[in-house]
Amino acid sequence: MLKTIGIDELEPGMYVDSIARQTGKIKIRSQGRVSSQTMIHKLKEQGILALVIDAGKQLPAEPIPVEHYSSEPASVSRLSGKRVSFDAEIERAKALYAQGKALQKKLFNGVKRGLPLDLAIPAEFSNKLVESLDRHPDALLCLTRIRQKDSYLLEHSLNVSILLAHFAKQLGLPSHQVSELTLAGFLHDIGKIQIADAILHKPGRLTDEEMQIMRGHVSEGVQALEMTGLPGDLIRTVAEHHERLDGGGYPKGVGSEDISLYGRMVAIVDTYDAITADRCYKAGQPAQTAHKILLKASPREYDQVLVQKFIRCMGIYPVGSLVRLSNSQVAMVCEQCEDNPLKPRVKVFFSLKANHYLPPRDIALSESDNSLKIDQAVTAGELGLDFNRFFDQAIAV
Repeated sequence: MLKTIGIDELEPGMYVDSIARQTGKIKIRSQGRVSSQTMIHKLKEQGILALVIDAGKQLPAEPIPVEHYSSEPASVSRLSGKRVSFDAEIERAKALYAQGKALQKKLFNGVKRGLPLDLAIPAEFSNKLVESLDRHPDALLCLTRIRQKDSYLLEHSLNVSILLAHFAKQLGLPSHQVSELTLAGFLHDIGKIQIADAILHKPGRLTDEEMQIMRGHVSEGVQALEMTGLPGDLIRTVAEHHERLDGGGYPKGVGSEDISLYGRMVAIVDTYDAITADRCYKAGQPAQTAHKILLKASPREYDQVLVQKFIRCMGIYPVGSLVRLSNSQVAMVCEQCEDNPLKPRVKVFFSLKANHYLPPRDIALSESDNSLKIDQAVTAGELGLDFNRFFDQAIAV
C-alpha cells in the first residue's frame, strides 16, 4: 500500500518507493528500506521534503536505533563491508535479534489467521542478518545462546537462520546460497503455529497420536509457503528439515539420495539448536552434548562430513557458551582461537568460590603467559545463574 509522507514522518524500517517532493534534484537509484536515522538526516540535508512509502513492506521498528551503539553508522560499515569489533557490533546485533523475534511473531500470527504471507520483508531481514555476520559473526552467534524459556518458538527459527548463515559462509557457499539458506532457516518452522499449544509445549513424551499431529507442522509450513511464490529449492529445504538419511525421518521418509544439501544442513542445525535450547519443560544442554549426539547419529541419520564441518565452524566451545575455568571462575566464550580451539578468548564474570558476580574481564586463554585453562563447559541453569540479565546489564553494553 503506497502512502505519501513528509520527511519528518520517515522512520527506520520504512520502505521508500519514490520521492514525492524535494528542493534539489537528487534521485534515488532504486527502491529500498531506510536503515537508520543517519540515512534520514542525509535525505533531509539533500532537500527531500516528502516521499512515497510502501506501508506493506515496513519492518517492525528496531527497539533501539543502531547508530547509538557504534561510532560508525550502520550504512557505512554495510556498504564498505568493513569488519568491526565485537563491542561495536553487539548492541546492533541485539536490536536486530529483537527485531527478528518481532517479525517472527508477525509471520506466525499471519499464518494463524490465514493471511497471505509477504516474504519481501523476511527476505530483506535475512540479508541484514548476513550483513551483521559479515561485520562480526560472534555478536549474533553469541545471542543465539541467550535464551528465554517462553520464547522458544520465536527464537528457534531465528537461531537456525543465524547458524545456517554462519555454516554456509564457513563452507564457502556463494553469497546467494548463503542468503537462501538464511531465509529458509527463518521460515523452516512456520507451520508450528498451527499445532495446539498443549502438544507443542507438552512437558512429557508425546503419544503416538500427538506425535502424528506434531509432525504435521512440516506440511502446514510447506502449504503456507507454496502460496507465496517462494523458490522451489527453499520450499524443499523447509520440507526436508526433519528427513533423515536412513529414511527414518518425516514427513515423507525419503532416503539420503533424495535429500538435498540444504536439507542435510538444516537438519543438523535444527537439531543442534533444539538440544541446546532452554524450554519451559527442560534445560538446554551444553553444545558439547549436542555435538556428541550429532556425531553418534552420523552417518546413519545425518551427513557425517557436514556434521564434522559444522562442529568445526562452531568451535569446541561455541561463542556465547559458558565455561568453568581452572581457577573456579565462570566465563562466557567471546571469540574462537583458530590456532588453539581449546583456548578461546573469554569474558570472566562469576566466582564460584566467592559465589558472586565479578566485573567482566576479557582473557585470551591462548596467550603464552596465561596458565588458565577450561575445566569444563557449563550452563547457567546448572549453576543457578541469571546469566541473561547479567549479559544485558554488564556484558552487552
